[in-house]
Amino acid sequence: MKRFKNVLLYCLFSALVSLNCAGSLGVNLFPDSKDVELGKQVDEEIRKNPKEYPILKNRPDVKEYVERMGKQILASPEITKRGIYAYTFEIIHDDSTINAFCTPGGYIYVYTGLLKFVDNEATLAGVLGHEIGHAERRHATRRMTSALGVQILLGVVLGQNPNQAAEIAGNLFGGLALLKNSRDDEIESDTYSMKYLRSTEYYPGGIRYFFEKISAGRKGGSFERLLSTHPLPQDRIENVEKLLKEWNISERDDAKIFEARYQEFKRKLP
Repeated sequence: MKRFKNVLLYCLFSALVSLNCAGSLGVNLFPDSKDVELGKQVDEEIRKNPKEYPILKNRPDVKEYVERMGKQILASPEITKRGIYAYTFEIIHDDSTINAFCTPGGYIYVYTGLLKFVDNEATLAGVLGHEIGHAERRHATRRMTSALGVQILLGVVLGQNPNQAAEIAGNLFGGLALLKNSRDDEIESDTYSMKYLRSTEYYPGGIRYFFEKISAGRKGGSFERLLSTHPLPQDRIENVEKLLKEWNISERDDAKIFEARYQEFKRKLP
């Protein structure tokens, strides 16, 4: 029976690949357990490379501030992987990089450059919700389903090569290849971020302020890594504006932006 199941999965995925439709159909051959396993491997790769990813030390208050916001977002009824994915938050001490990213399985990393770049809590909450959206919608492993060869992919999914997940994590994470999102992935994550924030104290449209600030300064070198992993076409901005209208949410709600509270936090950053 097990052999029959393996053959059936192989034939099904081979048919999808031969039709060149796996990615366009949103097919993801990985189970959630593989997202968790891959995310853990990537996290280990990051922690073994402090030169490129210097984790902020001796400032638990900064991490706790971000975690508090993240936990409020993760309490949203729209979250489906709570209790399945790790959903941890870590701060990378690099002021020159304006970015955040999330691995499969919910390991979220925020650069101090991003924390110093944004102006209020609603904007940061929008970015955190966006990264959570990438994990929830399983964008990385969905792209891997489309990109990897059938033999390699089935070896990972069926557990035929227990070291394969670690190898994939090491190879794909180089240069953030695993984290390079498509335009459709970005729009989907923006949409889900706004859905998550509707049940929090934060203004759901806060990510729009992030877009506006990026657009004003996107020619600078500090934006290169951000835009390489999170492209910002005009339709992302239009999507946010469309959702605000559909949900009858005002263009700005000062009571839910928390600018003064965030500026106080920002003054204490290292």
